[in-house]
Amino acid sequence: MSADTVRILDDARGGRAMAWVLAIMLFLTVLAAAAGIGTARAAGALAASLAGRATIVVATPDPDVRARQAAAVLTTVRGVPGVTRAAAVPRAELARLLGPWLGEGSADAELPIPALIDVDLADADAAARVTAAVARVAPGARLDGHGGALAGIATLLTTLTVVAGVVVAMMLAATTAVVVLSTRAGLDAHRTTIDVMHGLGATDVQVARLFQRRLARDAILGAALGAFPALALVALLGAQVGGLGSALLGQVTLGTPGWVALTVLPFAFVILAAFVARRAIVAALARTL
Repeated sequence: MSADTVRILDDARGGRAMAWVLAIMLFLTVLAAAAGIGTARAAGALAASLAGRATIVVATPDPDVRARQAAAVLTTVRGVPGVTRAAAVPRAELARLLGPWLGEGSADAELPIPALIDVDLADADAAARVTAAVARVAPGARLDGHGGALAGIATLLTTLTVVAGVVVAMMLAATTAVVVLSTRAGLDAHRTTIDVMHGLGATDVQVARLFQRRLARDAILGAALGAFPALALVALLGAQVGGLGSALLGQVTLGTPGWVALTVLPFAFVILAAFVARRAIVAALARTL
């Protein structure tokens, strides 16, 4: 098949509507994929940072008793099997954390601020051993696991990851449908030309190759129009999130594997469009011609 035949097929088309549709779909697909990768990494980082971390709270009202119990708890838990680290949280740090709610009063030495001891646990059984050991020296103290406190956030991040994955799958399915519909429309629009080509001895595979080549060019154009703005927007949003200084939002990053995946996505998009176009046109020709 000559280049003149390809130009005939192209000239019969009204504009590059499919290229713009594919550009919009790829733009949204890249954003959804970036959101999914970022939330998945954030959920993993959150789980890793909270795994085995807990805080012992000694809230006895009497400051002298509270100080003695905190010292006894700290000494005791350091000897519990499975405790890899135990450290008292300085009162100044507690006052700083309570400052936004209590104002200058948070630094008052008479304010009954509970004593806190951060511990790192090597395994789940260590929590039960620490709880039993703390109960012996400070009956009113309690052990609070960090994972339970932020379980809702972890669930939200996981849900957002699943939603992003579903959106990406839906966009790929929609892209497949658009390519199939465009291919069938092209087949109907060029029915006379295709009949002439068949009369000259062209096979269905040769005709399909022409349509595949044309649609692949449209897909490449759409990928370029959609990928570059999407990647630029992802980079901009990543820089803004990183500049917020939030420990949690700072975990919403793509990392090198994520950027590689987003870079490969436009190429996979083009390959998918070309493959679907070829299968669709061969199937249509086999049914109708």
